[in-house]
Amino acid sequence: MDINIRSFQPADLPILQQITLDSFVGVSLDQNLEALWGEQNGHDWRWRKARHILIETERNPAGTFVAEAAGRIVAYITTQLDREAGSGRIANLAVVAGLRGRGVGRRLIHHALDWFRTEKLSYALIESMSHNEAGRGLYEDVGFQEIGQLVHYAMKL
Repeated sequence: MDINIRSFQPADLPILQQITLDSFVGVSLDQNLEALWGEQNGHDWRWRKARHILIETERNPAGTFVAEAAGRIVAYITTQLDREAGSGRIANLAVVAGLRGRGVGRRLIHHALDWFRTEKLSYALIESMSHNEAGRGLYEDVGFQEIGQLVHYAMKL
């Protein structure tokens, strides 16, 4: 399959948000919160997750990359940089359902890691929900090591 990775363009945002909503069912912190307490502040978890992608692409458009197949966006990755600390963080990675497990996400991760290196960063970070077995397997397979587990706590106000 011929995949082209390119830089994010603002017009890509709605497609990235839709890929996100299709990809994060069952592995979204916001969905877990909604399951406990229902919609918050008039918005469901999908609105919140789509908003995260808006914020990430606005914060670091240069570190957002999309993968295209036959001229169609099929995946993306967003990143965050902390140059002072020397770290790059992969914030979100999503691939359309029909192409998962075919190396597209792996190529995007390698692209982001190469970009981190050109930015002279020392290390990369990525987080995953513990029950996101596909993501965790991929991250370990490309060389990430589990260094600790984060537990999310929430309280209804």
